Amino acid sequence: MGMAVQPIRIVPLRSEALAPVAKPRLTYRGGPLLASAEVFLFFWGDAWQQPSQSGLVQQLNEFFEFVLVSPLIDQLSEYSVPDFAITHGSRTGAIVLTTAPPPNLKDADIQQFVREEIASDPAVTQPAPNSLYFLFLPPGVTVELDGGSSCMNFCGYHSAIDDKVFYAVMPFPECDGCTGGLAVLDALTSTSSHELCEAITDPVPGQGYYDDQNGEIGDICAWQTKRLGQYLVQLEWSNAHGTCI
Repeated sequence: MGMAVQPIRIVPLRSEALAPVAKPRLTYRGGPLLASAEVFLFFWGDAWQQPSQSGLVQQLNEFFEFVLVSPLIDQLSEYSVPDFAITHGSRTGAIVLTTAPPPNLKDADIQQFVREEIASDPAVTQPAPNSLYFLFLPPGVTVELDGGSSCMNFCGYHSAIDDKVFYAVMPFPECDGCTGGLAVLDALTSTSSHELCEAITDPVPGQGYYDDQNGEIGDICAWQTKRLGQYLVQLEWSNAHGTCI
């Protein structure tokens, strides 16, 4: 037997964003969806307390408070199914961890970090069916996933631990491929919105809404953006409209 193809679950570099190879159509594969996403934010590293970074922590907290009750979530309601009606969510908390992460991380290291924080830190919201943990990394940290690395092959990704604990990883955008000429906050909110919408509609990659040729809801529209309130977010694929909206 050949190796199973890993479902697409990354934000590609801007230069590697591809046009759909065929008319996109997301189909539901029967897995869980996040009906009302409950997002907890990790900011890993004392760099997030430095003057150049601390403002981003507040801005990203405010972004999630806004976006989880915004029209971006409303448009995902077309992907509701009987067991999972997609509605507004909430930011359940955030924490800045002052210990510095190692300069090179594998996805297994990140999964271990999420597990340990959930188990040991009372400030961290415990997992529930709609929980989603976003991990923001400081400058100078490279993440490896599926043979690729951040700022070389991807700008962020989402996944699941044992198909039950859902998380997204946001390396700091330190390369042209991950800023796309945008300000750092705009690059982070665009990338975060990409992964948020994918985690809601396909929390276990390939088991929710997926297109075998084009990937997840955000992949089809990678690096196409719009301004929502004061924030830059990515367009997402709409089956109902047959385009990115």
